[in-house]
Amino acid sequence: MGRYRDRLQIVADILAITSRGAKKTRIMYQANLSYKLLCKYLDEVIVAGLVSCEDGDCYVLTVKGKEFLSRHEEYSKHCEGLEEHLNHVNNERDVLENMCSAATVIDSNSILSRVMEGKKLKNNMKGKQ
Repeated sequence: MGRYRDRLQIVADILAITSRGAKKTRIMYQANLSYKLLCKYLDEVIVAGLVSCEDGDCYVLTVKGKEFLSRHEEYSKHCEGLEEHLNHVNNERDVLENMCSAATVIDSNSILSRVMEGKKLKNNMKGKQ
């Protein structure tokens, strides 16, 4: 579980279910959609020519729908690879940021200790006067 599905993923889910032929109820449950969303997406995929309705209640995948599923699978693989690469880049950025932060802490600590030494030196000199 993680993030919400986008429109293309919902369409792909519907198409995968209708690839074996399915009625509305089966599509609704297997795609995990409300009836209202099911009707909206079914209308879209029918108008787009990705799914056709046979015998008045059985939805089946068209040739265009099969092509969509194939292309969507490739698209998903590319997105996954990009996401992994982006995570790696972000992790590397975090390491670099931490390195800068650690250097800043070290620099400010050394500056602070020099200031403290200077105050001690001034205090010692005041005491000798």
